[in-house]
Amino acid sequence: MLTYLGVKVGAARKKYDVKYPTMYSDKEQVFNCIQRAHQNTLEVYPQWLVFQTIAALVYPTSATVLGAIWVTSRFSYAWGYYTGDPAKRMKGAYGYIGYFGVIILSISVALQLLRIL
Repeated sequence: MLTYLGVKVGAARKKYDVKYPTMYSDKEQVFNCIQRAHQNTLEVYPQWLVFQTIAALVYPTSATVLGAIWVTSRFSYAWGYYTGDPAKRMKGAYGYIGYFGVIILSISVALQLLRIL
């Protein structure tokens, strides 16, 4: 998923003539949306990966389902953002189910380790 999003940014750089190390274009809003879809995913990915891993230790099936929801939502999020209308990125909002789901499972794992649950 991250590779796909990165490749899309690379192709957009070429299409909209945005050279490295420039992060954003002053002229091309669509490029900025494509770049932000990738950047926003990178911003949340480390936390998601930690929660996903912790949740999977005790709840492998649930974590797998929640992880699949989150990953597929990032594609929906990106495809909506790629339209150039940032509001359309909300097509991927269902990913919060997966994201908050693994957070809740991770908290459950922690509470079990502390013998609170």
